[in-house]
Amino acid sequence: MSPKPAPSAPPDRVDAYDRLVGALPEVERKGATMPYTSVNGNMFSFLDALGSMAMRLSKTDRDNFIERYSTTLHHAHGIVQKEYVTVPPDLLDDTERLLPWFKASYSYALTLKAKPTTR
Repeated sequence: MSPKPAPSAPPDRVDAYDRLVGALPEVERKGATMPYTSVNGNMFSFLDALGSMAMRLSKTDRDNFIERYSTTLHHAHGIVQKEYVTVPPDLLDDTERLLPWFKASYSYALTLKAKPTTR
C-alpha cells in the first residue's frame, strides 16, 4: 500500500489549520492533499496549495470579517468565491482569535441545504 499523500500546503500552515479544526470537536478535517472541512456535504473551510485559508461565512459575518481584518473574498482557480473570505496568515496562527469565526462558519454551513455525498 502506498503512503497517504501529504497536503500541498506548507507544513506550518497545515499545522495551524489542524489546530483550528481540532479546537472544534464536532468538526473533522478531510482531504489528503487539500485539507478542508464540510458538514452535510457543504464545504465551509479549506487550505489551498499556497497555505492560504478560506472560510465560508454568512453575508453579515463575511462583511464584518473583511472589514475587521482588512481582507478580501477568496480567489481560487481564477474566480472569486463569493461566500468565502481569505483568512490573514497571522490570524490563522492565532487559534483563539480565529475560533469564534470558525464556529460561525460551521454554524452557517449547518443552515445550508444538505448535499448528497458520494459515500
